[in-house]
Amino acid sequence: MKKDQEYVLKQVKDKNVRFIRFWFTDVLGFLKSFSVTPAELELAFEEGMGFDGSSIEGFTRIEESDMIAKPDPSTFTLLPWSKEVNVAKVMCDIEKPDGTPFEGDPRNVLKTQLKRAADMGYTMYVGPELEFFYFKDSNGTEVLDKGGYFDLTPLDLATPYRRDTIFALESMGITVEYSHHEVAPSQHEIDLRYADALSMSDNVMAYRLAVKEIAHEHGVYATFMPKPIFGQNGSGMHVHQSLFKGDSNAFFDANDEYHLSDVAKGYIAGVLKHAPEMTIVLNQWVNSYKRLVPGYEAPVYVCWSRRNRSALVRVPMYKPGKETATRVELRSPDPACNPYLAFAVMLAAGLEGIEKGYKLAPEANNNIYEMTEVERADAGIGSLPADLHEAIKLAESSEFLRKALGDHVYEYFLRNKRAEWDTYKMQVTEYELKRYLPIL
Repeated sequence: MKKDQEYVLKQVKDKNVRFIRFWFTDVLGFLKSFSVTPAELELAFEEGMGFDGSSIEGFTRIEESDMIAKPDPSTFTLLPWSKEVNVAKVMCDIEKPDGTPFEGDPRNVLKTQLKRAADMGYTMYVGPELEFFYFKDSNGTEVLDKGGYFDLTPLDLATPYRRDTIFALESMGITVEYSHHEVAPSQHEIDLRYADALSMSDNVMAYRLAVKEIAHEHGVYATFMPKPIFGQNGSGMHVHQSLFKGDSNAFFDANDEYHLSDVAKGYIAGVLKHAPEMTIVLNQWVNSYKRLVPGYEAPVYVCWSRRNRSALVRVPMYKPGKETATRVELRSPDPACNPYLAFAVMLAAGLEGIEKGYKLAPEANNNIYEMTEVERADAGIGSLPADLHEAIKLAESSEFLRKALGDHVYEYFLRNKRAEWDTYKMQVTEYELKRYLPIL
């Protein structure tokens, strides 16, 4: 850590950095920040910087508001969209004044689960695929193109936006695998190279801001709203995940018919068991459930498969010589979740499946959408919650979720989601006005 601090201090001096932004997230996954000058940075590494946490969603009450932001020097990078003066950012862990980790810090929630995995000998790696839309502005959903999956210009007018975003991410040390136009008009995807779960959570926060900043530079608006356009595919965040022991992929077994180890099978079984109750974390907004409906490539039914993309969990086919690429893909999360909490609950579910030896159900080979309810029930295939209200009810009785998130985050998160649902259900929508006003 001391070497990292010295490197950062030297970079600040050599690059003439004028401000360092201290980044952290609230419980809902919104990026928060305040700036310090270079003169304060060395002391901040040693002692952290105090701030008022009472106005941060899910942090503290007014009478216990003092918080400490402790910068992690390994996350230091320059911000490429800062043009006039050099500005850098660094991710922070949030601590209480006595120096202990703050229970309401999402980064700490993930670190807790990662330590649990480390104690079992595992490192978690993830590779998320975040989708998003470009619109003319934030006032509506006027699309920029009529392109579809993998289309090129002139159908894909956003190629330069994605290109500049990739340049920005690479300048921040974030490796991009590929990018392309997605299925819906004006919908896009930029996929990040897999990394350990903590680094990837930090990268996702930088990614979402970079997409928006570069869009703003080009005079358009980017959104990670899960379902902005009726009748079109929503935006997901498929998460590829694996556990390693040292340099070996703990999910791979050369002698298994699926090339999946018992560790992998237990992990998948744990994720499937807890998928309905942890949906509130992976899909936390009222709008999230407008995406989770049959017919739009988003998973609804709780099962796994190798080839069937309608399954909740997909296991990409094994390619000889690519043992380290053995992984599972969870397809339900959307890109508007809090990545720290999302990866934490996925890992917690998988580790429980490993620890308790959960048995993996048979692979689902049929098109699950075409099966009847009776056929799905006979096959033991359940469903994800249909709306935020149903997700809340499942989460309220989930001891698994309380344990994975910790009491502080669990209780705040549910209070916030209940308030969101109560506000939503009172709304009079455009659908109701068009359908009922002329006839009632």
